[in-house]
Amino acid sequence: MKHLERELEALKRKILDMGSLVEAALEAAVDALLQRSTSAAQAVVDGDSVIDAKEIEVEEECLKILALHQPVAQDLRFVVAVLKVNNDLERMADLAQNIAQRTMALVPSQDAAMPTELKEMTTQVRAMVSRSLDALVRLDSAAARDLLRADESVDRLHEQMYRWFQNQVVASTDRVEAWIHLLSISRYLERIADLSTNIAEDIIFTVEGEVVRHGWEE
Repeated sequence: MKHLERELEALKRKILDMGSLVEAALEAAVDALLQRSTSAAQAVVDGDSVIDAKEIEVEEECLKILALHQPVAQDLRFVVAVLKVNNDLERMADLAQNIAQRTMALVPSQDAAMPTELKEMTTQVRAMVSRSLDALVRLDSAAARDLLRADESVDRLHEQMYRWFQNQVVASTDRVEAWIHLLSISRYLERIADLSTNIAEDIIFTVEGEVVRHGWEE
């Protein structure tokens, strides 16, 4: 195996490790939300520094490969895509941390029930993150294109959350702060779904050389 090939395989392992850390952070943040667990939420916040360090490690590896090997064609596209995916994963981790922080603020309002729309969002967004990472492992552009369609469902649920919020504010003005926390969590989940689609777009770029970030066709 050529030296560049070994470096690219090592880079792939590093970005997948990063993805596993971020997926675990999101799972833990959602579990903390569903259980209204302050300690579990705090663990997510405390673990963010590990992901930040991994992001720097992956970025430095990409820059080293670009400088030393000057890859071309699909190899170059892969390294560029990893740089982008790395950034998107770090932003996902930050959003998972935000969810955890909002959860801690929600704990005193145990009677503020979580709407079904938000529960469904947690399910769909976790699935999108998992699918994006699976497509990345396999460099599967067909699976990546399927993932782009899944984002539409999350967007609809987020829109429904806005309507839910408006109704709740009118019905119970004494719990507005709790409703704001729940709406903010919905927004964070919607952003994580968007970042999953970014990863899907980068997979398509790597495999097919097609840029779909500004519009795609079935």
